[in-house]
Amino acid sequence: MATEGGGKEMNEIKTQFTTREGLYKLLPHSEYSRPNRVPFNSQGSNPVRVSFVNLNDQSGNGDRLCFNVGRELYFYIYKGVRKAADLSKPIDKRIYKGTQPTCHDFNHLTATAESVSLLVGFSAGQVQLIDPIKKETSKLFNEERLIDKSRVTCVKWVPGSESLFLVAHSSGNMYLYNVEHTCGTTAPHYQLLKQGESFAVHTCKSKSTRNPLLKWTVGEGALNEFAFSPDGKFLACVSQDGFLRVFNFDSVELHGTMKSYFGGLLCVCWSPDGKYIVTGGEDDLVTVWSFVDCRVIARGHGHKSWVSVVAFDPYTTSVEESDPMEFSGSDEDFQDLLHFGRDRANSTQSRLSKRNSTDSRPVSVTYRTHTNVMNATSPPAGSNGNSVSTPGNSVPPPLPRSNSLPHSAVSNAGSKSSVMDGAIASGVSKFATLSLHDRKERHHEKDHKRNHSMGHISSKSSDKLNLVTKTKTDPAKTLGTPLCPRMEDVPLLEPLICKKIAHERLTVLIFLEDCIVTACQEGFICTWGRPGKVVSFNP
Repeated sequence: MATEGGGKEMNEIKTQFTTREGLYKLLPHSEYSRPNRVPFNSQGSNPVRVSFVNLNDQSGNGDRLCFNVGRELYFYIYKGVRKAADLSKPIDKRIYKGTQPTCHDFNHLTATAESVSLLVGFSAGQVQLIDPIKKETSKLFNEERLIDKSRVTCVKWVPGSESLFLVAHSSGNMYLYNVEHTCGTTAPHYQLLKQGESFAVHTCKSKSTRNPLLKWTVGEGALNEFAFSPDGKFLACVSQDGFLRVFNFDSVELHGTMKSYFGGLLCVCWSPDGKYIVTGGEDDLVTVWSFVDCRVIARGHGHKSWVSVVAFDPYTTSVEESDPMEFSGSDEDFQDLLHFGRDRANSTQSRLSKRNSTDSRPVSVTYRTHTNVMNATSPPAGSNGNSVSTPGNSVPPPLPRSNSLPHSAVSNAGSKSSVMDGAIASGVSKFATLSLHDRKERHHEKDHKRNHSMGHISSKSSDKLNLVTKTKTDPAKTLGTPLCPRMEDVPLLEPLICKKIAHERLTVLIFLEDCIVTACQEGFICTWGRPGKVVSFNP
């Protein structure tokens, strides 16, 4: 959001910002980029992405980062807030011809000081497995583009696995691979495994096991991003058709769905405990979706362009005493809550600060979320963003699941109003900082309609309920249904800080213990030192 200072304020690139926990500072000596530091001409190029891995060595400096800029891929020692970056000495550098890296992911389970497995997806559809420490190329998947010819949009190792990985394409398809299998010399043939509303999963038919093991077809248009839940059991996908779809990964069952206010959804992430999913996209909104209740519980507004990255900050998650009347549950429940950030991939980036763990005093967990937007004017990582608060040992009364679920049905039109009121009440109780939109005012909805075409939807309860059953043929008519509540039907989160931190759109937001890492499309990877973590550095 624009500051009160006006346009001049928004054009100035900020190098620090103050939040309630203190001052965050941009550390110029910790900026990574191409070795010559020449800004990258991003016209028509794929987004700059950054991946981190810790090699778990004994030196105390095991952090490594990988980033792509245009046709180039770099692998560096990451020295963090205490030592200056040495751009003249990348561990590995690769320049590709005819295709560009689009995304990448390290396997944290197999990382050692001598070897690390890195998956790289490309604009022409291939996926490469490389070892940037040994400087080896192990395998190339979809080499002849017989599986999929479209751009790779997201690639990730399956949590807890040393060999399985999942790849999403702009074709709307996802594929499950095993690094130990080949892809075959002919185009794969498939047979249907499971089918549901707007998705289908096929297995690969062949005499011997080959890649891909599974083919997922999800929604319409590009599949822009997916994210595994912290426990690795569920998969959240966002597509260009504007839908969030959440699957049980092992059973291939649809858990729930959500529709954007309009336009495609571009990014998605889970809260560290897996209770919430946050999405962002072309409706300029951040949407908070409850995994348990399968419904939208809040939206964040104030952005002036597409939201390109959303992320939770696990290091500002706090445990605080709450009203004893809200306390319920056992000590085991509390211990489970305290360990919610530890996933099966042995990630070192999710922690929960633990207080008063020796007694059973009631607690509440408060989350903070941050977003990056396409025009780089969002609250930067680490700004004093909005908080989500939920009782640590109490579970709100369950709400009826979204009518979009395969097994749910519309039963009682008269109860529609009370259900929505219950959802709002439940949502309000989970948020520590929000502005509940007055239902009588519709200016936010009108603001969105000024720049996007969306026909008027009848407000009659019976009409709203009937729309749910028509979502297969006309997704635009989901407005006002549980799939996509109206702006006045859910709480609105207000941005507390808005600073411009880059000239080009922001593409990366990663939270580390002592800093926050951002990247923009110019190819600059910036480190923001957290309050109290910045010390004098050694060159």
